[in-house]
Amino acid sequence: MKTFNFKRAVTLTAIAVCSFMAVGNAYAGNNATEKKKTKELYIHFTYNKQQGPGSNQYAVWIEDMKGNVVKTLFVTSFTTKGRARAGQQADRGYHYRPTCVPTWVKHANAEAMSDTEIDGFTGATPKVDRCEPRFVWDLTDENGKPLKEGTYKFFVEGTYYNNSIVLYEGEFNTKEVISIKKSEVQPTQEHANMIEGVGAEVRNKTKKHLI
Repeated sequence: MKTFNFKRAVTLTAIAVCSFMAVGNAYAGNNATEKKKTKELYIHFTYNKQQGPGSNQYAVWIEDMKGNVVKTLFVTSFTTKGRARAGQQADRGYHYRPTCVPTWVKHANAEAMSDTEIDGFTGATPKVDRCEPRFVWDLTDENGKPLKEGTYKFFVEGTYYNNSIVLYEGEFNTKEVISIKKSEVQPTQEHANMIEGVGAEVRNKTKKHLI
């Protein structure tokens, strides 16, 4: 039987003008099917494309209350893969611009991750001027194990422009989202709408699992 790699279980499907990302278990075998009710965390926000250097980078991830990263759901590709410049080999974007989602870089210990690990959650920055990225996570960790009962945090971090950064931090448990708060570093009114309307909910979902 082929072994399923949970770290690569990320499906990206176009919806409307942006993207929908489902993160977590896709299947558990290849025989009969049964319906199983599961919980999932749904995160969404409005993205508005910005003009200028060092802009349009964002990351979405989960931590426990001790600050340990449980799972990274998404990071824009420039942050993790960079861009090849004249006469140079492509390097990770946060090396070139240390203000690229620095909270995620530090908390996730990105420097210790292999390129293969990073590929599992990296995606392109939306090319449209405005869209609504959506993320659905099945409340499992990097090894596909269900979360233990308790309180956790989700983060949505965005680099507006150069050193301007926004961080949304939400608390939730396996039943509900408790709170969402916003903080900024060197905010600029001109670029402040890059990420807005961040919302989340824990909801039931009935899935078909292959067993």
